[in-house]
Amino acid sequence: MKEPLRIGLAGLGTVGGGVVEILDRHRELLAARCGRPLVLAGVSARHRDRHRKLKIGKAEWYDNPVKMAADPGIDVVVEVIGGEDGIAKTIAETALQSGKSLVTANKALIAHHGTRLARMAEKNGVALRFEAAVAGGVPIIKSLREGLVANQLVEVYGILNGTCNYILTQMEMTGRDFNDVLAEAQELGYAEADPSFDIDGIDTAHKLAILASVSFGVEVNFAGVHIEGLRHISAEDIAYAHELGYRIKLLGITRFGAEGIEQRVHPCMVEIDTPVAHVEGAFNAIVAQGDAVERTVFEGPGAGRGPTASAVVADIVDIGRGDLSPAFSVPAKSLKPCETYPMAERRGANYVRLLVVDEPGVIAKVAAALRDANVSIESIIQRGQAEGDLVSMVMITHEAREGNMIQALEKIGRLKTVVEPPTMIRIVTF
Repeated sequence: MKEPLRIGLAGLGTVGGGVVEILDRHRELLAARCGRPLVLAGVSARHRDRHRKLKIGKAEWYDNPVKMAADPGIDVVVEVIGGEDGIAKTIAETALQSGKSLVTANKALIAHHGTRLARMAEKNGVALRFEAAVAGGVPIIKSLREGLVANQLVEVYGILNGTCNYILTQMEMTGRDFNDVLAEAQELGYAEADPSFDIDGIDTAHKLAILASVSFGVEVNFAGVHIEGLRHISAEDIAYAHELGYRIKLLGITRFGAEGIEQRVHPCMVEIDTPVAHVEGAFNAIVAQGDAVERTVFEGPGAGRGPTASAVVADIVDIGRGDLSPAFSVPAKSLKPCETYPMAERRGANYVRLLVVDEPGVIAKVAAALRDANVSIESIIQRGQAEGDLVSMVMITHEAREGNMIQALEKIGRLKTVVEPPTMIRIVTF
């Protein structure tokens, strides 16, 4: 058997602790599968004296993780601290510059610096791996990079944030509103005390930017992702969606086209028979469309101690086997600029909900604003009076250009009879 692979682990939180447990529990199994022992040679965390109940064996403790990343006694550095900059970025750069392979679960780091880190890895003859950065225990990066390598991928989309999917599932099951379900999710530990990264779509956008690069051989372009979150989705929208034959999901969608690459994150109405429509709770699901394989669907737990640590250890095993293949499917020097297709040019049908004063002429004024923007209405639902003579008006539009739709909604929002900003949810067909 070959010499042991000496691992330096930066971070002993939820994921780091899971990595230690798997390395210890499956020591013999992993050695057999890797062809060499995997040895935890060094660890570093913020609080050395915290009682963690982890079996780190003879691993050396480093008060400074950057020093560990540069230590000649370490072969591969695992970064599970998090954050796009700061210490995580310094650890990553130091490891690669010191000729060590890097494994990370840090989607923000890869979304913002992935292209440069991949070039550093190839320059120094080492590997950059980040399976755990997208969809936790679902092996989507490896599947896109290896299993679907024979395909020209044309579309990848999915549910990439379990917190958002849990909230939407609970809203549909219970009829409660967004803020109520969010508070419960925080109490149960599904949502952070500050849930902004999740519910505002940023976490999904980090992952989508990575998927686009791996799928289409382009530089990671987080700045080119259109991002919208969930805060404006109400229980009323959920109910209308069900009535119309849809479910609402926060999706990340990337598509390859002659005019550029779509990268967008926003709530979508998806038909009930769509694969992602049936994914509930905190699970993730990704659908990849290739020219040869057609549609493939991946589903599983997108976060958590075990699933994420499983993905980290899988990357370590690949490195132990000597896999130094490109991080983003093609050599980093061959990655093309990611020219983003303008969101304003997107075409599709839309759901629009308005809260209006119930008086004659309201529908005519709304219809005129849509007509002037070259948007046509497929159907309208308007229910009886509510308290204060306010009623909800729901419209489904025919396929329209996004820029025209936004123009129409801005005009509608200025009408005196429209008492709150319009809610628009895009209807997507896959």
